[in-house]
Amino acid sequence: MKEVNIEKQSWLPGAEDWCKSEGVDSLSSDYGFFENLEQQPGPEYGLLDDIQFVVSPPLQTCKEEITECGKIPSPDPDVESKKEKGHSVSLAALKLLNNYGSGIQWLNEKRTVESNSNTACTEVAKQGLSTEEIIRVAGARFIQFSSQAANFPSMLSHPFEGSFLDLTNGEIRDVELVEFLLASAEKVECQQFERASKLLNHCYCLSSNTGNPVQRLVYYFSEALREKINRETAGRFTSKDFGKNQSFDVDEAMRTLNPTKLAFHREIPFAQLAQFSGVQAIVENVSEAKKIHIIDLEIRNGMQWTILMQSLASRNDCPLELLKISAVGTTSRHLIESTCKWLLSFAQTLNLPFFFKIVMVSDMVDLKEDHFELDADETVAVYSYYALRTMLSKPNHLESLMRVIKNIIPCVMVVTEVEGNLNSPAFVNRFIEALFFFGAYFDCLEACMKRDDVNRTTAESLYFGHGIENILAADGEERKTRHVKIDVWRAFFSRFGLVEAELSTASLFQAKLVLNNFSCGSSCTLDMNGKCLLIGWKGTPLESLSLWKFLS
Repeated sequence: MKEVNIEKQSWLPGAEDWCKSEGVDSLSSDYGFFENLEQQPGPEYGLLDDIQFVVSPPLQTCKEEITECGKIPSPDPDVESKKEKGHSVSLAALKLLNNYGSGIQWLNEKRTVESNSNTACTEVAKQGLSTEEIIRVAGARFIQFSSQAANFPSMLSHPFEGSFLDLTNGEIRDVELVEFLLASAEKVECQQFERASKLLNHCYCLSSNTGNPVQRLVYYFSEALREKINRETAGRFTSKDFGKNQSFDVDEAMRTLNPTKLAFHREIPFAQLAQFSGVQAIVENVSEAKKIHIIDLEIRNGMQWTILMQSLASRNDCPLELLKISAVGTTSRHLIESTCKWLLSFAQTLNLPFFFKIVMVSDMVDLKEDHFELDADETVAVYSYYALRTMLSKPNHLESLMRVIKNIIPCVMVVTEVEGNLNSPAFVNRFIEALFFFGAYFDCLEACMKRDDVNRTTAESLYFGHGIENILAADGEERKTRHVKIDVWRAFFSRFGLVEAELSTASLFQAKLVLNNFSCGSSCTLDMNGKCLLIGWKGTPLESLSLWKFLS
């Protein structure tokens, strides 16, 4: 990956002022958007076998019971006979962990550089480890223990050598907590559910949904592992009600306007980064069009189109005759109608010719190009914000949609997706990938929001917590939370004649401009993967923004 490095260029007219006034705040005050929501109170959601770890006092009290896990017979009589198979699965898991754990050597070097950077100081002030770094250290120690216990090849040895270096007491406790979580996941993978349940009891006791980011992360991963055990055993090893959250639709919830979504838009930079940069790309590709037709595959609150409207309203060299937005939906028509009314009102304040069309279909396979009432003299652009990932569990839906878009032949297609490898059929792969992915997100929330912020608690409990549970516990079409990386999307889009286009310097500058308006912006990273912009946290990619055009 290549870090984004650009100088100041032209940007969307009015965008800088929009950013400086925190974007959504100015829109709220000027146009009444979210006005009613802000007056509402925030919602209240109730919310290893004989492991030779170096344990801190809180964990020491658990050691005897944990040691007993090694003496408990497997609930499945076939499991012991499959011991060799269990080891092969663990070996694959350790290899994947080792790929992430390669950064431990960097951690040693980082501490060395910090120590040598100011030789006049007798004591170097240390920066605390990030959540990802805690996971890496725990993973390195877990690799060392597991490879020794199973007598795995020396190729799995790790330079960390099991030492805690000069970690603080708090960091040591966090590392140990993640080690217990890793051990729990291994037992789940090996179908040793009673052992896993005992380990999870301790994870649950030592973690907290109101603690530091590591404690919060382990709390929700522990709940997800419990849910998986419940589904596999019909609740034999835990009294927790399983399946209680299966009816919650996280994608449906994301379409609903609420204080939590508003708080995230204000305090977390990712959404505004993608919106400003993506809209800039559309502006550049419709600069000479008098009639513009935007097809939005997941419009949500429509905030991004207020940016486009302000840009088009300031255009002098090519006056706009009509801006048309077609919003595609399969559910929640009332929410799309609310967005429609607000955007119509916004357009009127700018004296902008505007038409909004709702395209409702019962299923994406029913979508046809005729639904959009296309005109020969209009320029079409497609905008997809977190829309394609919802169809990963139903490939025929995704392919059908792409055929429709191909027949329309838009001038550009802007795609924002989650940058995560969370679609593996193997549980252990999904677990490890998800642990690092959500670890970065929880670390971001720690930097951007207060621990007692009700919106943070709600987001972690409902949106992230449910996502983690769905990724780890569900299978088949029930596993709706699926994400793939840009390389997978590239291969998929190429089948339909799409080629990746460059994001302009102006689009990249939009991202830099947005970051400057967030106090936590310095930890948000912008990197290039080919022509795609990767938006991440402390080097861990979380979102991708890419631009696509059809071969003529």
